[in-house]
Amino acid sequence: NTHKKHRHSSKKESKQKRQKTEYTPTDGKDDKDPLDTLFPIPASNPKDSFSSISSLTSINSTPQNDSKFSHNDSNSSNSINADIPKRFHDLELCKDEGTKPLWVCPDGRIFLETFSPLYKQAYDFLITIAEPICRPAMVHEYQLTPHSLYAAVSVGLKAKKIISVLDSLSKTKLSRDLERVIKECTTSFGKVKLVLRMNRYFVETIHKSVFDALKKDQTVRSAIIQSGEEMQELPKPKAPDELDLEEEEEQVKQIPTFSFEIASKYVEMVKRRCIEIDLPILEEYDFKKDRNPTSGVLDIDLKPSTIIRQYQQKSLSKMFSEGRARSGIIVLPCGAGKTLVGITAACTIKKPTLVLCNSGVSVEQWKYQFMMWSNLQESNISLFTSGHPDEIDGTVLTISTYSMISHSGPRGQQALSSMQKISKREWGLLLLDEVHVVPATLFRQVLSLVPAHCKLGLTATLVREDDRIGELNYLIGPKLYEANWLDLQRAGHLASVQCCEVWCPMTPLFYGEYLRTADAAKHQMLYAMNPIKMQSCQRLIEYHEGKGDKILVFSDNVFALKEYAARLGNRPCIYGKTPEDQRASIIYDFKTKPDCKCIFISKVGDTSIDLPEATVIIQISSHYGSRRQEAQRLGRILRPKRGSEPGHTHAYFYSLVSQDTSEMYYCSKRQRFLVDQGYSFKVLREIPPLPNSQEKLVFGSHKEQEELLQKVINYKDSFKEEMPFKDLAKPKKQQKSVTDRLTARLKQLPKS
Repeated sequence: NTHKKHRHSSKKESKQKRQKTEYTPTDGKDDKDPLDTLFPIPASNPKDSFSSISSLTSINSTPQNDSKFSHNDSNSSNSINADIPKRFHDLELCKDEGTKPLWVCPDGRIFLETFSPLYKQAYDFLITIAEPICRPAMVHEYQLTPHSLYAAVSVGLKAKKIISVLDSLSKTKLSRDLERVIKECTTSFGKVKLVLRMNRYFVETIHKSVFDALKKDQTVRSAIIQSGEEMQELPKPKAPDELDLEEEEEQVKQIPTFSFEIASKYVEMVKRRCIEIDLPILEEYDFKKDRNPTSGVLDIDLKPSTIIRQYQQKSLSKMFSEGRARSGIIVLPCGAGKTLVGITAACTIKKPTLVLCNSGVSVEQWKYQFMMWSNLQESNISLFTSGHPDEIDGTVLTISTYSMISHSGPRGQQALSSMQKISKREWGLLLLDEVHVVPATLFRQVLSLVPAHCKLGLTATLVREDDRIGELNYLIGPKLYEANWLDLQRAGHLASVQCCEVWCPMTPLFYGEYLRTADAAKHQMLYAMNPIKMQSCQRLIEYHEGKGDKILVFSDNVFALKEYAARLGNRPCIYGKTPEDQRASIIYDFKTKPDCKCIFISKVGDTSIDLPEATVIIQISSHYGSRRQEAQRLGRILRPKRGSEPGHTHAYFYSLVSQDTSEMYYCSKRQRFLVDQGYSFKVLREIPPLPNSQEKLVFGSHKEQEELLQKVINYKDSFKEEMPFKDLAKPKKQQKSVTDRLTARLKQLPKS
């Protein structure tokens, strides 16, 4: 008994010790959160406040009451970092470790202390060589991968330089195994290049052994266009007008280039195969020396009043170097100016440019942005959509959609003629907006239909719920740059947002029906139409309208969208079947009229709709556990507000969740991406009534709730959601590539 008592007291003391040493980062100010005055939280439950961030992990603060709602994700910072202290205990520290900002683990994980004086220099280096995993306020986590090292080599870094800088910034000594893997991943990149010449694709290399290895590979060999019985080794041609007396001498000394032509329909297959055999293809465009008369010239420049921010310049510097443009992906948060980055790239290359978007609304916005930031006139821009099949003869800038290019059905005569001209033109730059949709089976066809020297993908959320996001490494190119959301927020480039998760108990009637049915679609309908959730939404709208805020209420379920809008004051709503003129009218009123403070919108508003006036988002229904949708919706209110000060909360994101339902699991999964970006969610157990208010809540009586439940049960058509496209297709099984084996080798390196 004495032993048990002693053990119990030891556990209690250790628990108290952990609670005392737990660190909650602050911005150094004692300003009271404005929500605390309206939504008081009991001090006895610390889990309901902002999530705490320990010295090495970022933890979602949402408590889980039921084990079946918990999750164990391989990307979760909790599961990954569980044994980090043991690894640090065994690592050998450098003598001057106190002045260095990095902890480099033998398995390729790197931790960056954001409070270090060398943070900015170390951060710029890490986003070039590693993938960001988690970036909370005080410590960031990164992971070295083969693809991230390929991207580092593509911007000019060598293995020796990477190891040298890591060693100079690391508190711990680098392991020999890690140095060896870095060298293995970087030595092969750049030996093979893909070149587009006169609408024909050539694979080039200056290494005879590499050329012979490619010819012997069965997959690559099947894509080669043969001349007679033997494949030709073609010297790299040079245009006559490029030669002068000095260059003639250099050409004599130039190492011969071995190349062969491949069919355009097999380009994706060859690029994928080259990654598998550890010879990743480099795509660079020497646009300054391109003299192809069929390409044309895009006479475009930025207006003198256009200002490029520092992080936008950094992202473009990763794309351009030594007069060449490399293909790849730039990741910037919503509202951080991705469109301006694409326009600046087009102004730099000055070659025919094709912009692909995921909707007609985005096409119009890109056209408007090109005219606002550049000197391009409307007559020089052609739109190729179902509603605007413009003639593209005299223009060298075309804006279209993925579905319009990849459409395989019958076309009208004008659309067919325009599509033929698009597929025959040699495009200098292919801009891919929302590039995360490209791996979808339908949209990836555009890459084989449109020949382009350089491809630039833009997105805010480089995540998918399937396993296809990695395919962008060979479909488009490596990730060139990814901005840190919190850094942009501190600098005032993004609005400071308070994220809240509102728990709404299910009423007995609705919860009883929820337990009786096993239909997942019916479950979703019941927790979306929860009367307590509707009452919470009503109170939030009344509170923020009283402050003069502009509110967007999101719901994937169209039936719930219409019912909420009708019950909460006959609010205007936008969904898939809303006519274009009515949609434009609602958006115009929301932007310009002071009395139009709240609109209801379905998933069509996740992207493409630009509403910088919005300051509040209330989410009542979502697409299961989609992390991308959560981040895209948050992006609707990330644009900086006029007259706001950096660091002060001036935008709010509410996610209403029905308690004790599967929605709680989906909600925690959706928040992972934002938590990894450094955001935290405050849990509100209830929304109390406003002071001195005489409110009349909707569905306050038992009879009204019974009528609503019966209406929900009878309305079966509402289970069908709007699906603009299907991007959750199962990926095909592929052989384990050398890249995969290198990744596995990183994970198998010694822990200590």
